[in-house]
Amino acid sequence: MGEEGTEGTVHLLCLAASSGVPLFCRSSRGGAPARQQLPFSVIGSLNGVHMFGQNLEVQLSSAKTEDTTVVLLVGLEELTNIRNVERLKKELRASYRLIDSFLGDSELIGDLTQCVDCVVPPEGSLLQEALSGFAEAAGTAFVSLVVSGRVVAATESWWRLGMPEAVLLPWLVGSLPPQAARDYPVYLPHGSPTVPHRLLTLTLLPDLELCLLCGPRPPLSQLGPLQLLERWWQPLLDPLRACLPLGSRALPAGFPLHTDILGLLLLHLELKRCLFTVEPSGDQEPSSEQRRRLFRSFYTLVTATHFPPEAGQPEKAEEVVHRAQVPRACYLVSGAEEPGTGWRLVALQLGPRQLLLLLSAQSPTHGLRGLATHTLHALTPLL
Repeated sequence: MGEEGTEGTVHLLCLAASSGVPLFCRSSRGGAPARQQLPFSVIGSLNGVHMFGQNLEVQLSSAKTEDTTVVLLVGLEELTNIRNVERLKKELRASYRLIDSFLGDSELIGDLTQCVDCVVPPEGSLLQEALSGFAEAAGTAFVSLVVSGRVVAATESWWRLGMPEAVLLPWLVGSLPPQAARDYPVYLPHGSPTVPHRLLTLTLLPDLELCLLCGPRPPLSQLGPLQLLERWWQPLLDPLRACLPLGSRALPAGFPLHTDILGLLLLHLELKRCLFTVEPSGDQEPSSEQRRRLFRSFYTLVTATHFPPEAGQPEKAEEVVHRAQVPRACYLVSGAEEPGTGWRLVALQLGPRQLLLLLSAQSPTHGLRGLATHTLHALTPLL
């Protein structure tokens, strides 16, 4: 999926691989959903190029102009045997909000890192204990507590979900409009691509939802306010309220961070979880949107050129020599030609953890690695 500048338009086009019939087209401009849609003539031309390339064993994945990017999604295994195109189009509408959230300027980053966006609640042990008891009473092992698309706490079985569903499920919940309760059919791309499961959600507080992944039981009515919900969660209203600000901050209030830090991304590559925030230091430049774009660009650069994507995994004997040559830290300085302007980006890898920091221009270059190391040690007990 590509993006041409901050003002460019991105179109996601899904075609039936065999017939070339457009199943849907979603558009985004400047990080927000766009009304501008691709003309049918353009869709037809792109499909013609795709079909021509297919005969030559060449796959067209995207097309770009100066201010527009079109991404084509073709040949999904689950969509190849299409019996009723119009019915499929109607069913795909349930995914539009999720698709639009990927095209837009999301506050999450799990789509890029393939790690679950998490937060650290101030009273995590209390919430974890209640979650485990609620899961047992509800009769399902897969339960999580989600705030604004980020996981606050989850059962062991939920954490064992494979990728990409571990990232997609909380992201889906965060993309849906507010609702007191939902009973939502979902297919798990890794675990159950052909048989749907039920995703039950219950709103405890605004933006704070309880999520259950289950089969035919329990019925949603069994989890209502006069049943299990009130019994397990009414006594924890204060700890639950303390979770609400974590949707943007990720870290509990008062957690000590250096004043130069404008944002951070901490990844645990073995657990496949991450903490991401661009709001630890109030209203400073650059804006939150710019900070998120900087992190995405820097993460892509770091993982492509410096840090191996599967760091922390067991290595083969022949890879030991190469490992000795892998850098453990790198940094990028912007605005160095004008003292006191721009910002600094630094990345540090230690064991299964990677830390990326965005720092203000006041942070001296010679101290970047020391600051990153100190911050990583402070964050390590949290993830």
